[in-house]
Amino acid sequence: MNVLFEEDGGFKAGNVMADNDSSLQVELPTGKRSKIKAATVLLRFEKPSAAALLDQATPLAEEIEPDFLWECVNDGEFSFLDFARDYYGHEPAPVEATAVLLALHAAPVYFHRKGKGRFRKAPPDILAAALASLEKKRQQAVAIEGWINALKEFSLPPEIGALTDALLYAPDRNKPETKAFETACAETGLTAAQMLFKCGAIKSAYYLHYKRFLHEQFPKGVAFPALEAPKLPSDLPRADVRAFSIDDANTTEIDDALSVVKLPGIGSRIGIHIAAPGLAIEHGSPLDGVARARLSTVYMPGNKITMLPDAVVQNYTLAGGVDCPAVSLYLTVNESLEILSHESRLEMVHIAANLRHHEIEPWFNAETIGGALPDQPFKDELVHLWHFANACEGRRGKPSAMQGINDYNFEIVGDLAEPDACTVGISERKRGSPLDKLVAELMIVANSTWGGLLAEKNIACLYRAQTQGKVRMTTSPLPHEGLGVPQYAWMTSPLRRYCDMVNQWQLIACLKGETPAFAQKSAELFAAMRDFEMTYAAYADFQRLMERYWCLRWLQQHEVTEIDATVRREQLVKLDHLPLMLRVPSLPADLLPGTRVHLQVETLDLLAPELTCRFLNLLGDSNAAEAAEEEEQ
Repeated sequence: MNVLFEEDGGFKAGNVMADNDSSLQVELPTGKRSKIKAATVLLRFEKPSAAALLDQATPLAEEIEPDFLWECVNDGEFSFLDFARDYYGHEPAPVEATAVLLALHAAPVYFHRKGKGRFRKAPPDILAAALASLEKKRQQAVAIEGWINALKEFSLPPEIGALTDALLYAPDRNKPETKAFETACAETGLTAAQMLFKCGAIKSAYYLHYKRFLHEQFPKGVAFPALEAPKLPSDLPRADVRAFSIDDANTTEIDDALSVVKLPGIGSRIGIHIAAPGLAIEHGSPLDGVARARLSTVYMPGNKITMLPDAVVQNYTLAGGVDCPAVSLYLTVNESLEILSHESRLEMVHIAANLRHHEIEPWFNAETIGGALPDQPFKDELVHLWHFANACEGRRGKPSAMQGINDYNFEIVGDLAEPDACTVGISERKRGSPLDKLVAELMIVANSTWGGLLAEKNIACLYRAQTQGKVRMTTSPLPHEGLGVPQYAWMTSPLRRYCDMVNQWQLIACLKGETPAFAQKSAELFAAMRDFEMTYAAYADFQRLMERYWCLRWLQQHEVTEIDATVRREQLVKLDHLPLMLRVPSLPADLLPGTRVHLQVETLDLLAPELTCRFLNLLGDSNAAEAAEEEEQ
């Protein structure tokens, strides 16, 4: 005796070895023996053999058309044996009965299972909907196959092209277009960016990086809402100084200016004047909301996304020839360049000039500072401030800038609407120049002094601390060991950093004797600090990525095939004349930091953006300064 039974959602046939009424011991054609429940048995038969039943029934079942069966069967439940009897018009043979069972089971759209060997025909409306769904899936499968084939030939179907940004930055894997795209990528071994670039959906690698950043950080775009800049305060006292700023040529958010007034018999009064948007932009105002959302200006070669609208920046930037509201720190300094006292004021400051690096450094630099300088505007003030900066640096016992490390300026020539047509120039500038030291030291004095003032008054403030080598934001006035100061609060860039604006509100309240915007242990202040630190780091990562991209463009533009570099550590090197570091696995083992090497440029991928180089040979010289790790100021 043989039986047909159901197990694990499928049908099997076997020879009965023992029948115990409620259960049977059967031997399958494979030789495996199983114990099954009698309730799972659908058919008992003598012939054909268990091994032949399903082999013979399967092709018969495939010939049976489910729509014809559906038309033949009556409403209500039915047994496959009864239906097989009606279908064939005689008592069905085991193979025939099994064929009908397999046909019914294989057509769940037409027939719904209702129990062991029992079915019910699907209602007409449900069947119609199910068939429509099947046809849609069939057409979708055909479309997916077509899309895959087109993509593999690097032809872009319009349905895929319409989803370019989504496929790159936030793919919806429920969409058939996404399934086709990812399948094509897998079969060709290409990344999403590489596939879209080859298909022409990405016109430039520049847009790939820029749009990814906007998707992550500015999902609603970079346009500002229509907001009016608050009017400048009109009741501030006027300062009796001629202030000047020192910035590079591209700076428009001029936050700080300096002044010097000689005090006969005492020494001098040095003024540090910081732009004061906090005097007009109120905490909780719509403009505060804009700044709170952005948290910082985003910098990148050839472009920037400002924290505040241009009209607002123009109202409060320390522009030359204009009287500007400022928070001023005045230092009374004796002939020995020691600080005797300090005073902070809210006032209108006349900005006599905006000095630019490229105009000053040709005559005011490390080589000329010790000699007779040409008669230039603010020459005496610059020399006096430089000597004062040296004294401040000596008292701190820490350099304001790592000597020997270069800063790099990018000049992007052309319209970024067509980035691949732009050319890039990269120039080096030694960090730690007299101008660098002058500005850095005075900003350190201001940030440290005002941070100490708020700590003394027990007014909440966002500090930048460095302990045990780790730099972090905190609301506690902890030391900044890298700068050698007891506390350090960013306050000198309120036009481009939100934490500086927050601290400026607190400082203004302190100077006015008013209640500050943020109380100690304010949850809002903690949230602003956390968000600022995370966002500022993300912006810095993006700036480094875009600098890397333009460095690769520079190499490509100049057709560089070989280049010199300096070993930083292990397999990490820094390329000469570029702010670009990369790993070179082929470097000899145990090269000391500062070792000079010559490299072969092998591959350059603007989409990654990545560069691979191969070691060629050692150079005879060494560069210890280039090997030094840059420290955060």
